[in-house]
Amino acid sequence: MSDSLLPYAVGAAKRARRAAVRMRRRVEQMHTVPAIDGVKPRPLLQAVHFSVSGGRTLNFAVAFPRRAEAISAAHLEFSRGRRVVHVDLEQEPQSDGTLLLTATSPLRHDDPSETAVRGPLLSTGTWRMEVVVTGSDGRELRAKISAAPSASSDSLDGPTLSTSPSPTSGAIFRPVRSVDGRSMLSVRGPRHHAELTSFELRWDRVVVHGRLIAGRAPVSEYTAEAVLRRSSKSVTAPVEWDGDRFTFDVPLAAMSVGRTTRTWDMHLKTGGTRLKITRRLTDVRYPKQVYRTPFRIVALDNGSLARVHAYVTPAGVFAVSCTGFGTAPRGAEEVA
Repeated sequence: MSDSLLPYAVGAAKRARRAAVRMRRRVEQMHTVPAIDGVKPRPLLQAVHFSVSGGRTLNFAVAFPRRAEAISAAHLEFSRGRRVVHVDLEQEPQSDGTLLLTATSPLRHDDPSETAVRGPLLSTGTWRMEVVVTGSDGRELRAKISAAPSASSDSLDGPTLSTSPSPTSGAIFRPVRSVDGRSMLSVRGPRHHAELTSFELRWDRVVVHGRLIAGRAPVSEYTAEAVLRRSSKSVTAPVEWDGDRFTFDVPLAAMSVGRTTRTWDMHLKTGGTRLKITRRLTDVRYPKQVYRTPFRIVALDNGSLARVHAYVTPAGVFAVSCTGFGTAPRGAEEVA
C-alpha cells in the first residue's frame, strides 16, 4: 500500500470500529429495559432458555439446585402492577441430582380476538418474572430469574425471525432483560393492519382472503383497492366480510389495459387511511423466497386475456403484476 494512502486506511478502520460499537450498543438497548427499584432482594436462578416461538409460544427453562423430592409444586409468575398470572412449571430431574424447571405455554394478549385461545392473558407493557416453588414442607420460595444467554449470530440470520407477531392477535411478546440482568417479558398490542391469509390463482380470477387486525372503523366502511405502483391511480373492488375476515376478487379487467406490464399493490381503505395488505403474522424471515407463485394466463370477463403474477414481496406486501393481450378463444370462459 502506498504511504500516501495509509492515513486513509487507518481512518477507515477507526470509523468501522466506531460503527460496530454503536451497532452493538443499539442492539443491547433494543433488548434492555430499566431495572425496577424498591423490590426486596430475592434468590436468583439462572435461566437456561427463554424464548417465544411462532409469535405466541412461551419456551422457558431454569436451573434449580434442589432435588425433586424437596419440591411439591412450582410455577412461573408474571406480574405487572397489581395483575399477576401463573404458568405451571414441569420438574425434570437431571443426572447431577438437580432440577430443570420448564414450561411451554401459549400466550394471549388482552384482546377480544383471543377469547377462544388458551394460555395466560397479558396486557400491553413490561412484565416482571419470578419462579415460585412450594417445598414438601409447605414453605414457599420466590426467586428472581437472571437473563438467559443471548441468541447466537447464526440464529439471528436463520429462516425464521427471533421475534414475530402472534398469528392470532397480532400482539408481540418479546423476551427482554433489565439493566441489572433480570429476565422480563415485553408485550406490545396489535397494530392496525390488513393481514393476507391466502389467495387463490384461478383461470378466470384471483381471489384474496385476509383479516383486519385492530380495526378502527366498522368493517362495512372498508373498501378494497388496487393501487398502481409509483402512481396515484387506483381501482376499487367490492369486499365480502365474515366478522373481521374479508374476501374480494382482484379487479384484473381494469388493471390489465394495454400491453404494458403494470404492478399493483393491494390495499384496504377507510376514510383517508390506506392499509397495504401484507403477510406480517408469520415468523418467516424471507417471505418472497417461501411464498412462491407461478405466472398465470387469465381469461377475463370482457373476453380478453391477461398474463398475471400474484405474489408476496420481500417486505411481505401482496402485489399483482399484469399484462393485457389479445382475446380469449371462443368458449374459454365456459371451460375456465
